[in-house]
Amino acid sequence: MDKFLIYGGEKLFGTVKLDCAKNAILPIMAASIMADDVTLLDVPDYLDIQNMEKILSFLGIKVTRKNKVMHISTIGLNNYFVPITLAKELRSSIFVLGPLLSKLKKAKVAYPGGCEIGLRPIDLHLKGLQELGVKIEESHGYIFCDGSKMKSGVVNLDFQSVGATENIMMASVLLEGKTIIHNPAKEPEIVDLQNFLNSLGAHISGAGTDNIEIIGTSRLGSTTYSPISDRIICGTMLIACAMCGGKIVVENARPEHFFSLINKLQKSGCKINLNNDKITIESKGKLKSVGLIKTLPYPGFPTDLMPQMLAMQTISKGCCVVQENLFETRFKFAQELLKMGAKITIKDRIAFVCGVKNLSGADVFAHDLRGGAALVLAGLCAKGYTTVHNVYHIDRGYNHLENTLSSLGAKIIRQSEE
Repeated sequence: MDKFLIYGGEKLFGTVKLDCAKNAILPIMAASIMADDVTLLDVPDYLDIQNMEKILSFLGIKVTRKNKVMHISTIGLNNYFVPITLAKELRSSIFVLGPLLSKLKKAKVAYPGGCEIGLRPIDLHLKGLQELGVKIEESHGYIFCDGSKMKSGVVNLDFQSVGATENIMMASVLLEGKTIIHNPAKEPEIVDLQNFLNSLGAHISGAGTDNIEIIGTSRLGSTTYSPISDRIICGTMLIACAMCGGKIVVENARPEHFFSLINKLQKSGCKINLNNDKITIESKGKLKSVGLIKTLPYPGFPTDLMPQMLAMQTISKGCCVVQENLFETRFKFAQELLKMGAKITIKDRIAFVCGVKNLSGADVFAHDLRGGAALVLAGLCAKGYTTVHNVYHIDRGYNHLENTLSSLGAKIIRQSEE
């Protein structure tokens, strides 16, 4: 169990190069179950990725890594069961459901764990699979799936669920005939999953639009693939510079993936320059409130950047309304910001934030991944020392965040809890 010790007040200068996105890599790793042999490039060492490696290894799949190159060989696949000891550590463990059904026509998976930011039910996953002919039984904390009578068809999603969209895509790849997903999620990571599967020999089109079409194929082959860069880490770094002041360049970025954030940073008073895959942000640290932040499915403002943006509003001149529309308990981190002198009032899924001149360092506790990142950003610009506990949550989606921030001039170190 580690903690971050932060001394606030330093401006940030320098360059950050993004690795591949956690939210792209995890479903791609799961989809590799259906392939022969996969090599993934620029893979960071996040805790969530380590947990997915453990799940694949438990299924009999060989996963090896050298530097940032991951090789996945499925020749030893001999299991369709994911126990609770592995699933409880990773929300994305549910992603193996579709590929296992596609490849082995059966699966037994424990209910997934992950961050406690809301109920995040998997009913849309299961309903979609049932529409493809999967027989599902739920008992004793496990989901038992019989895919022996699976067939292609039409799946209508009641909500644009990223996970459900990806699971149904993967379950359909090896089915004979055409499958259509209506009202899918449109996130860039879904387009990336489509591109990855197509590189293996799948026939998928329409990702990022209102309908996804999958024409089944008999088998998938091998590929070498580089997933898209992490738009959430990119956003976190941009917000960090905005709050602390300074000037940084983020390389290997995809600006088109988060114009909703860029617009708000410009509105707050930051200067932003876009040059191909480079984003430069310059901030004097004197910010204006953006007025309203409303999380929505892509291309709306991402829920995974809401905590960081709320932290930014605590030191921005004026007041802001933050509306969280996706996860009902995502405001847990806001209670920790109050310890630092923030002015926040929460009612249901809405937070009212009025900026203060300065935050003060304090002992705070991360309850989830993105909320933990928000506390780190608050500590970077607060007066005095801040200690962020439970940083294992942050490690799920940031590869030694303290090193990245230190390279930009922040005063932050990792230390073991005594």
